[in-house]
Amino acid sequence: MSRRHLGGRFGGPIDEAFERFSSSLAVDLRMAAEEIAASMAHARMLGAVGLLTAEEAERIVAGLEAVGGELAAGTFRPGDELEDVHMAVEARLVERIGELGKKLHTARSRNDQVATDVRLWLKRRLGELDAALGELIAVLLDRVEADGRILMPGYTHLQRGQPILLGHHLLAHAWPLVRDRGRLADARGRLDESPLGACALAGTPHLIDRRATARELGFARPVPNAMDAVAARDHEQEVAAGCAIAMGHLSRQAEELVLWSSAEFRFVRLGEGYATGSSIMPQKRNPDAAELVRGKAARVQGDLVALLALTKNLPLAYNRDLQEDREPLFDAVETTLGSVRIMTGVWATLAFRADRFEAELAGDFSLATELADGLVGEGVPFREAHEAVGRLVARLEAAGRNLSGVSLEELREVHPLFPEDFARWLDPRAAAERRTSLGGTAWSEVEKQVAALRDR
Repeated sequence: MSRRHLGGRFGGPIDEAFERFSSSLAVDLRMAAEEIAASMAHARMLGAVGLLTAEEAERIVAGLEAVGGELAAGTFRPGDELEDVHMAVEARLVERIGELGKKLHTARSRNDQVATDVRLWLKRRLGELDAALGELIAVLLDRVEADGRILMPGYTHLQRGQPILLGHHLLAHAWPLVRDRGRLADARGRLDESPLGACALAGTPHLIDRRATARELGFARPVPNAMDAVAARDHEQEVAAGCAIAMGHLSRQAEELVLWSSAEFRFVRLGEGYATGSSIMPQKRNPDAAELVRGKAARVQGDLVALLALTKNLPLAYNRDLQEDREPLFDAVETTLGSVRIMTGVWATLAFRADRFEAELAGDFSLATELADGLVGEGVPFREAHEAVGRLVARLEAAGRNLSGVSLEELREVHPLFPEDFARWLDPRAAAERRTSLGGTAWSEVEKQVAALRDR
């Protein structure tokens, strides 16, 4: 049943090139299970309200079950002449049960069909994405508990700032993923309305029961307005925005792993399953998994932009432009889901070099803040302490030194209130453990955050 068979309005066939150009079947077949489920719910409702007899409804439902089985098994492979998954299912249903199959389209349009299928698909896939994000968070927490006491520099502007524990750093990657789950859960809640029965834009004169089909399909309620039901795409944009934000978080993780696995950092070694070699340089161990996730973040951001641009000048209600929504939407969700799963594997299998920074941080200028905070403890205003320590760093740097071996006399040249036991401020691990404020890098605070995230 190609587009030329949709009605008697046209006297000739559609152009074959345009028929191929207009087909969305390749993308729509991802929603085959949702199309079957929605069609079965619609048939049962038509039987319940008397628009079909009970026997007719049963035959249609049985026919739909058979078509769904054929699609799942690959024994029914519709071609582009059927245009989309809705026409493909209907055409095959008519082949199986005869003219009765044409009654299924009573009180519905392809406009509300596709809107319903997309929402059902999103509900299922967002459930999978939520579970995958939860698994990634759990793996990060496992690494915190296993490796979190490793000492490392904390960076700002990619310059060493202060000594921290690795666990503190990993938790800073875990918390954004919690927010990603929240954003996507909010989006899932807002799309949890059924468009089925809205028809093309104005509803139907038939006495249908949209609440019944919504209940059967697991929706919270029907979309209240029939025109909005078929025209709305903001729920898709919201999902894509959530995916784009989540991919931004994954990309930050990936970028750090690329840096940390370099010879310059020498802090991590990616697992064998997530690194690749070079076609020409035998020694290479490329962090391809992380790099691909970083690259795919740009792709998902592009999907969001495409969805935003698609609707910006569209009049209500349905326009054929909206056929172009599924490809970027599905790509955004599936690319994000795949990237989350890959990053979960990367974090689970990499190895940290526990001693990488232990000796290097002794006397490092990243301890300068400790000296300033130490002076504050002696009653010195922070701005005054900051200036004094800054002068000290400048002198030592000019002499090619760091804080190792600095004397009390040198310290008191920049400020007289440095105490004799100043050396306690220059232990990098002690510096990290002193930061016990809420959310700080001290292990006691790391443990509290792990416990809070485990509870979630």
